[in-house]
Amino acid sequence: MPIDPSATIPPDTPLSKLPNFDPKQVPVLGVDAHLPPVALQALGPEALRRRFAEPRPWEPEVWSEKRFTDRQLALASVLVPIVMRDRPTVLLTERTAHLSTHSGQVAFPGGKQDDTDVDAAHTALREAHEEIGLEREWAEVIGTMPTYTTGTMFVITPVVALVQPDYRLTLNPHEVADAFEVPLDFLMDPRHHRRHAFEFSGTRREWFSMPYEEGGKERFIWGATAAMLRNFYRFLSA
Repeated sequence: MPIDPSATIPPDTPLSKLPNFDPKQVPVLGVDAHLPPVALQALGPEALRRRFAEPRPWEPEVWSEKRFTDRQLALASVLVPIVMRDRPTVLLTERTAHLSTHSGQVAFPGGKQDDTDVDAAHTALREAHEEIGLEREWAEVIGTMPTYTTGTMFVITPVVALVQPDYRLTLNPHEVADAFEVPLDFLMDPRHHRRHAFEFSGTRREWFSMPYEEGGKERFIWGATAAMLRNFYRFLSA
């Protein structure tokens, strides 16, 4: 992961924009194996509905990233789609390589709030339909999580929804290269939560990753998506 020291790169450049930066090559500082996983019985649809319907005190672990731009804050939403299989899964996307931001990264479906959107859930469902063709009738919104602010000044509201297992998708090839599922119990087990840090121009950046491998292919979940999943873990384990 060499970065040319003679290159003129502003210190507030997002990690994904650093030349030759590869988050997979950044050393792992630690794994949170000392924390308990969320119990399997807490991951079913009824337990998840009850958790949102009966709130109890908890605190998100990560609220925001270091600011990378001077532009104004913008509201956005993502859908956290939990597929109601016998072993529940989370539906994620891989962004296309040509996008100007977060290209090739694993992400939740979602995007910026439109003026015509009624609320955060409306934004998340609209964006999910535009990006992956998920029809609204396949998703039951059960609640929202606290906002997460990215370094690019998007204030993201994660909207959690239960998705019917017989859903059908039509991917928007301009935005989404692939869609796939990761078991929810895998993501809610801190043994799979890895901590990273990277120093650049006197600035320390820190993040989580949750690499998942299936069929010989690794899905490298990191950055904002991993942070919001970590907060979801804190929510469910409270």
